[in-house]
Amino acid sequence: MLDHAPLLERIFSLDLKEQSYRIESIDGHIPDYVQGNYYLNGPAQFTNGDFRYRNWLDGDGMVCALRFENGQIHFTNRFVRTTKRVAEEEAGKPLYRMFGTAFEGDRLKRGIGTESPANVSIYKFGDRLLAFGEQSIPFELHPTTLETLDIFTFNGRLNKLSPFSAHPKIDSETGDLFNFGISFSATNPSLTVYRFNGDGDMVYRKRTSIDYACTTHDFGISQTYCIFYLCPYILDIGVLMAEGGATIDALKWSPERGSQMRLFSRETGEEQAAIPMGNRYCLHLSNCFEENGLVTVDVIEHDRTLYDQYQVIPDLFTTASRGGPVRYLIDPKKNMIVDRHEIEYYVAPDFPAFDPRRFTKSYDDMWMLGISAAGEEGRKFLDQLVHLEWKDKTVRDVYQAPPKHYLGGEPVFIGNPNDENEGLIICQQFDAETRHGTFLLFDAFRVAQGPVATLHLQNPIHLGFHAFFEQTGD
Repeated sequence: MLDHAPLLERIFSLDLKEQSYRIESIDGHIPDYVQGNYYLNGPAQFTNGDFRYRNWLDGDGMVCALRFENGQIHFTNRFVRTTKRVAEEEAGKPLYRMFGTAFEGDRLKRGIGTESPANVSIYKFGDRLLAFGEQSIPFELHPTTLETLDIFTFNGRLNKLSPFSAHPKIDSETGDLFNFGISFSATNPSLTVYRFNGDGDMVYRKRTSIDYACTTHDFGISQTYCIFYLCPYILDIGVLMAEGGATIDALKWSPERGSQMRLFSRETGEEQAAIPMGNRYCLHLSNCFEENGLVTVDVIEHDRTLYDQYQVIPDLFTTASRGGPVRYLIDPKKNMIVDRHEIEYYVAPDFPAFDPRRFTKSYDDMWMLGISAAGEEGRKFLDQLVHLEWKDKTVRDVYQAPPKHYLGGEPVFIGNPNDENEGLIICQQFDAETRHGTFLLFDAFRVAQGPVATLHLQNPIHLGFHAFFEQTGD
């Protein structure tokens, strides 16, 4: 097998330490407007003694924080102390079946689900910092120390069996949080849409039947809709329960079943439209907005699913489909696609990001990570940061990481509060040859020029998944 990612295994065998310190080694210049807190979550531990997990999604969640304050930067990282992590630390061995790893004598949550490692995303909901795993309720963390406080049940309205995605959407103007969950019933699969107000009280929980028990990772919201791109990556719950396999072993890509876009009212949770979408796969959506009665939905489309490309560690993305960013124009009243166009960046891109000030509003600029060797056989990994522009449907510029350097962490836009045309992008970089970890800050509109600032960590950390920035100060 060709190796387009030499020494990638070093990312998955780090001796991770929980630390908190001021970053002293900084190259370049950080603008004064960068004041606030950056948070990142992702899977970070892939061994337990001699036991090795198989899938990137199996690692225990570790949250990292960078606090930018008065010209100084403080770094903190801690594991999320989930039910799984605490129990396995006490036992000194693995106990729970994970998304990609099963073993003799493993446990399921209450006999029917995997115990969350809380390793996908991190969001601020009001003054609460919440760490999310896939299809499970979040854990609340202390926003400064990252200490795990407790599971967060939204004032008792959710429990450990409530399906709840790792991609909530929070309206900064109202404080409302929207989310969803999939029920993987063999006979009556369903999608539940949730809405909570800023105090964490439930406004509604609306359940709608769907055609198949599909894994759905993300959704979008516009001014008046919750928007789902449902794909036929279907879980056979019977296989999962009867044969004792990992979740991924019970998933089957069934393109003949077709993909769908489903739109629900943000106000009521009632379904408004269901539109056939061909047979491609969507893991992440970007922004969605409405103009003149039409809904723009920006997504990353792939020819097939990606989760099987997250294993077997460390040989990732060996046959990853190329995929790329796509913009749909939807008429929800007529249940139809009005227009579709692509930007020609077909390198298995992921983790789309945009200026959060444009959330549910028209926008042009988008950033994401990509894999330069996509489409070629062999191990590979994320090694490009790209800036795209929807207005001209073009790739503006691309940062290519040096050989044996790999990128991680959803690119996060940090905007100048006084100038919407100025901002930075922050993401991670790992030098596999020297085992050195950094955070890179780029001029958002000139990423090909390389980072304007580099933050050198005392010890390397995992390459994470989702991140966000909380602006403070003026």
